[in-house]
Amino acid sequence: MSSSSAELSAMRRALELAATAGVPLGPNPRVGCVILADDGTHLAAGLHRGAGTPHAEVDALTRAGDAARGATAVVTLEPCDHTGRTGPCSQALLAAGVRRVVFAQPDTTPAATGGAATLRAAGVEVEGGVLKQEARSLNSAWTFAVDHGRPFVTWKFATTLDGRSAAADGTSRWVSGREARRDTHRLRALSDVVLVGTGTVAVDDPLLTVRDDADRPVPHQPLRVVMGERSLDAGRKVLGDDAETLHLRTRDPQAVLEELYARGRQHVFLEGGPTVAAAFLRAGLVDEVVAYVAPMLLGAGRAAVGDLAITTIADALRLAITDVALLGEGSDATVRLTLTPTATPKEH
Repeated sequence: MSSSSAELSAMRRALELAATAGVPLGPNPRVGCVILADDGTHLAAGLHRGAGTPHAEVDALTRAGDAARGATAVVTLEPCDHTGRTGPCSQALLAAGVRRVVFAQPDTTPAATGGAATLRAAGVEVEGGVLKQEARSLNSAWTFAVDHGRPFVTWKFATTLDGRSAAADGTSRWVSGREARRDTHRLRALSDVVLVGTGTVAVDDPLLTVRDDADRPVPHQPLRVVMGERSLDAGRKVLGDDAETLHLRTRDPQAVLEELYARGRQHVFLEGGPTVAAAFLRAGLVDEVVAYVAPMLLGAGRAAVGDLAITTIADALRLAITDVALLGEGSDATVRLTLTPTATPKEH
């Protein structure tokens, strides 16, 4: 049985609920649910508000009460089939007596998968894949992490037109314009990890927090991660109590991502210097590039990225441009390029 126009409308509403402002981006996926009567009336709606809170189905069923019996549950993610901080949504739907369940994105996490099969076995009509791509886009980092077993990695850097991230004397404040720096904070807020190397901490002493236009910290901060074997000086800003900080004493990007994935992290915003960036690029572990290009020339100074072991143009790491934006005006303007690597670097 294919989904009706009423179910499609309810799914769009469920997606809107899942995207409610202020809902954490992780570690759990954002999920919305609508309880639908046979005549297309929305009986109740709910959403998941973060780890430890009721799942969207339970939230909606609680609001619907007895009216849920014989109704259709429209939910953006396949109902879970396991007990974690909360009970399985498949059992909650069965207990409520719903007749039909329509979901968008399958849940392929090993612990939670199987809800659709449980519901079908109990005699509930189940249809999956309705507005699936929209649901995947809503939880793009979570989906990527589930599919790949590691966090999604965005490498962000600022550069001059001639590819320099700092002048010959080491100064780099500011390569990008003010609007570009505001945009960086917006992007940091979309991640759950901000990562740099020990060299960046030693030279630039960054705070690595998300701050608003008045330079005030926002309530929810990403985890600050410093990778590298050298010790950090106790007075570095990244060790302050503005946000949680983790020092991973390794130079191996794969090991870093494995540790962060084990900690439930799904989106790494890589702001390290040229050495750390090159290590991730050489390992094929950069999924998105955000480059802020300033209209200035230095002629010498630190390159934006380190050695990629590329010696001929045929082996260049090529990227596809997915978005271009002009931030700011005049001499303070910066061009933001968003790009996706088209292939991993060739082995040398």
